[in-house]
Amino acid sequence: MSVSLDHKNWSNNYKVCVIIPTYNNASTITDVIIGVQKYTSNIIVIDDGSTDETPNILNDFDKLKTIRYEVNKGKGYAIKLGFKEALENGFDYAITIDSDGQHFPDDIPKFIDTLVSNPGSLIIGSRNIEADGMPAKNTFANKFSNFWYWAETNQKLPDTQSGYRLYPIYLYKKTKFFTTKFEFEIEVLVRSAWSDIKIIPIPVKVYYPPEGERITHFRPIPDFTRISVLNTFLVLITFLYIIPKRAIIYLSKNKFTKVVKEQIMLHNENTFKISAAIGFGVFMGIAPIWGFQMVVAALLAHLFRLNKIIVVAFSNISLPPFIPIIIYSSYLVGGLVMSNPREFTSETIEYLKEQVLHGGFYNTLNEFGYSILQYILGSILLGLLLGASTTAISYIIIKATKKSE
Repeated sequence: MSVSLDHKNWSNNYKVCVIIPTYNNASTITDVIIGVQKYTSNIIVIDDGSTDETPNILNDFDKLKTIRYEVNKGKGYAIKLGFKEALENGFDYAITIDSDGQHFPDDIPKFIDTLVSNPGSLIIGSRNIEADGMPAKNTFANKFSNFWYWAETNQKLPDTQSGYRLYPIYLYKKTKFFTTKFEFEIEVLVRSAWSDIKIIPIPVKVYYPPEGERITHFRPIPDFTRISVLNTFLVLITFLYIIPKRAIIYLSKNKFTKVVKEQIMLHNENTFKISAAIGFGVFMGIAPIWGFQMVVAALLAHLFRLNKIIVVAFSNISLPPFIPIIIYSSYLVGGLVMSNPREFTSETIEYLKEQVLHGGFYNTLNEFGYSILQYILGSILLGLLLGASTTAISYIIIKATKKSE
């Protein structure tokens, strides 16, 4: 579906504005604004504390919404301020375009065409980083960013660092973003994916001026450090919260046995990997990390590229009815490899009581620690044994079932 831009009605019909964050881009800002004005008059320019001629240039434009503050606070801060202003003026979407002249305003129709077919989506302009002359350091940074985005969302995008985007800002009304500089564009992208906002890449043109004419405010060491710190936190949140949460929601919304059966019988998955996921889930359910079994299981499943639903599902063998059996069995197995094994009997409990009352702190601690070590070793061995046998049995059953179907 193509959008007619002749009378600029699209920006009002779809409640879209254009946000231009700028900082000391006096040599390029005029052309960018004039280019955008060919498509809409709904423009918000955020002057992020420019110290060059930018403020005077902006004053020469009529009917241009400009927000200016004296001290530079960062691109992320400027965009967030633009979001706030746009929402207060009734806009649902905002296109962000850099003011350094690298983006082409005549790509705006592509964003609108995509929006019409995909309302509520975040649309990101993807540059051809191999063919458009992007500097080598930028190419590396972009690939680096793409990798971390995949690790944090399990989605792939060709250009996660592009600032040419259309945001569904009405979906961010209650979202508090924490970053204020270049890393903001990574944060909003990842958190949009976590919120199940559809993210669509579209091809756009890009212009990189000769080396001596390039204007960039990216400071490699401090900015790259902030981005790295942000990615560290995002990865931790992904593994410790997002993945387990989604697995639990998925399992709770569907009948447990139905979910497991569907995942096991997926024809696009390798039979051995499915069996390995079942066995690994059993191992994690026995592992001596009570309270963290599902979280760690989801994390490792993601790293090993195993079916996360199956791994988390089978790690649930450590549910309350089975816990005493698992602990007791682990204790017995541990006794098989200890030089002086302890028996888990009523006499053992009475012995520990006696140590507490008369043996002193050191003897009690020593005895208790020895028993815990026996349990830990036993649980690992038991987990490996049951995990391996479960993998083998599952493989035979799944293989036979798929063959019969």
